[in-house]
Amino acid sequence: MKAILLFSAAVAFVTAPLLVPSFGGFDPAAFPYPPIDPPVQPAGYAFGIWGLLYLWLLAHACFGLLKRPDHPAWDAPRWPLLVSLGLGAIWLETAVTMPVVAVVLIWVMTVAAVMALLRTPAGPDHWLLRAPIAAYAGWLTAASGVGTGVALTGYGIGSPVAVALAMLALILLLAMAVQTRSQAPEYGAAVLWALIAVLVANLTSAPGVAIAALVGAGVMAASLWAAISRNRALALGPLAR
Repeated sequence: MKAILLFSAAVAFVTAPLLVPSFGGFDPAAFPYPPIDPPVQPAGYAFGIWGLLYLWLLAHACFGLLKRPDHPAWDAPRWPLLVSLGLGAIWLETAVTMPVVAVVLIWVMTVAAVMALLRTPAGPDHWLLRAPIAAYAGWLTAASGVGTGVALTGYGIGSPVAVALAMLALILLLAMAVQTRSQAPEYGAAVLWALIAVLVANLTSAPGVAIAALVGAGVMAASLWAAISRNRALALGPLAR
């Protein structure tokens, strides 16, 4: 039953953009101080990762339903992932009319996605079990910080640059904690993708934010490389013995 529900949620999540095709981010007019190109926001190209995430999560749910409906390793992350994808299915429409509520929702989605990631074991079926959940959780970690930063800027709580710096620090802190515990390279890669996009977006307009994003990307890259090296060592361990 959980496999069926998760597949249904994944389909709803993937098809949600068809219902809100014009969404391009929070409407600046929805805030008292319209945030026009806030420095916390990544370059537009970065959001193309959603195409990969949609296909990967749908493949995960479909394979799990057809081939691993009762497998304990596949069953463990299903409830939190179901919550995250279920909320994700209504997130775009909520973001159009109620951006502050959307910020709250994306944090709940992030927590649920991270919980799902931490319940997935390393090992067989990695590319269809753990990897898509990890990449999804990583991108949501960054997106939650960005969305919060846009909302804070829109309500005049701190200067745009100060808010961007605070949110970059928060994203990095949370990402390092999850990356260290999960050791899932795809999680760190998604966060790194977002940080580089923030760097690109601020190269000329906000050099201080660009430098902070560069430092954060460097730290994340080092943590990502450490996870890859650790996983490789574990995989080669039996051969070495």
